[in-house]
Amino acid sequence: MSAQSLRNQGITLFLSGLLWLSYWLPIRWVRAVGRGLGWIIYHSDGRSRRVTERNVALAYPELSSKSQDRLVRNVLRETGALAGEMGHVWQAPWAHTSSLIESSEGAESVQAALASGSGVIVLGPHLGNWEVLGLHLATLGQMVALFEPPKIATTGELIKRARERSGGQLVPTDPRGLATLVRCVRQGGISGILPDQVPTVASGGLNVPFKGIDCGTASLGCNLIKRSKAKAFMGVALRTAGGFKVIYKAAPAAVYDDDERVALTAMNEAVADLMQGYDQQYQWSYKRFRCRPDNGIDHYKNLKVPRARFEKKLEQYS
Repeated sequence: MSAQSLRNQGITLFLSGLLWLSYWLPIRWVRAVGRGLGWIIYHSDGRSRRVTERNVALAYPELSSKSQDRLVRNVLRETGALAGEMGHVWQAPWAHTSSLIESSEGAESVQAALASGSGVIVLGPHLGNWEVLGLHLATLGQMVALFEPPKIATTGELIKRARERSGGQLVPTDPRGLATLVRCVRQGGISGILPDQVPTVASGGLNVPFKGIDCGTASLGCNLIKRSKAKAFMGVALRTAGGFKVIYKAAPAAVYDDDERVALTAMNEAVADLMQGYDQQYQWSYKRFRCRPDNGIDHYKNLKVPRARFEKKLEQYS
């Protein structure tokens, strides 16, 4: 066995051990530990904090510097809570994870659509705990979702097994996998798509506004809705004091528009609407405002410049 293989197995065993430890401790405890780590990340002033600061400054220009800083701190604490609770989401038996879902608002609308013979695609952004949302989706109907394995293959097996615990099927992000997904939805099944992943290539989407800033927005979700003739819903699993609340809402009519720019803009607006009141649970440590290569705007240049200098640069975008 090669040194790389041994290293990969070691990483996977370490991750598995952390997940088991997280599962056996009360969820309030592991969330508290995670928030403590988020506090450390905030004060370490590293990449995650800098990216979060940049995103918050771009997305919430109406907030004072003090309020922006408070939001940055809370975002990093909630990101820590997300990491801490993953043992209860990935490692625990599904019966335990499902018991943490305190409510599922709008699930009856999804089930009604499925009962009518229509397939459903749920657009679930990086808000709250999207892994919980994916697991809950599989309890509403036959579900097929896309899965792109991480670089460490053994870790990919662990994640795939965890995501299929409630009955869903994961397929690769290749033409064959996409065809399987579309076929499932056309036959009255269900799927979930992350709508706020920045496309890796320019042909994967368009630059359209999100929170008032043009940024790369993947067209996969809207394209699959059209190809499968599915009914579209927005979905989220928000963190509560003792667990989660799942919410489904009908997607705006404009996501079905034949004009891709109109559809993607509507999708981004719907994501922003889901975030209202829960902005700290959004993954703002992700470079959401990256643009397509031919746009020429890089919002993440000079992340280490002092805030005052960055605020001056923001004036150029207003």
